[in-house]
Amino acid sequence: MVRVEFPCTIGASEAVRRKVRGGGDVMKKVGGLLGIVIALGVGYFIFKAQMTTGPTGGAPPQEIIDTVGVRNDLLAIGQAERMYMASHGSYASIEQLQQEGSLQFSGTNRRGYNYNAEISGEHFRIVAAPADPAKANWPTISVDDTMQVTQQ
Repeated sequence: MVRVEFPCTIGASEAVRRKVRGGGDVMKKVGGLLGIVIALGVGYFIFKAQMTTGPTGGAPPQEIIDTVGVRNDLLAIGQAERMYMASHGSYASIEQLQQEGSLQFSGTNRRGYNYNAEISGEHFRIVAAPADPAKANWPTISVDDTMQVTQQ
């Protein structure tokens, strides 16, 4: 006796259901890939923006170096003013601080900035303004008797 087996066929509706289920998996994969591409694009945009302007807002390196030096000078002058006030009962001009030896640098022009002391009774403000024509657009920096450094 010959035995004949027929393959089991599934109905058309079952085949359509399997096709649709498989299509859902493909859509999930495409959506996931699209999400990764978008995330990488956003990350690249942020990275490029940071590298273009940098953490200092795009200031040239020499400006950063000089303004940090000016800030340090202002803090040194402010500290010298405080010491002068403690020993003399009043604040002094930059020239007086230099004559007394309270400052380690000489002159009121340094790093292309002019230093000026504004003294009024119990308060002082030291202002460093760019003097060099090449630094005309650089910030004016000051320190006051609270030792707060500000930049304009």
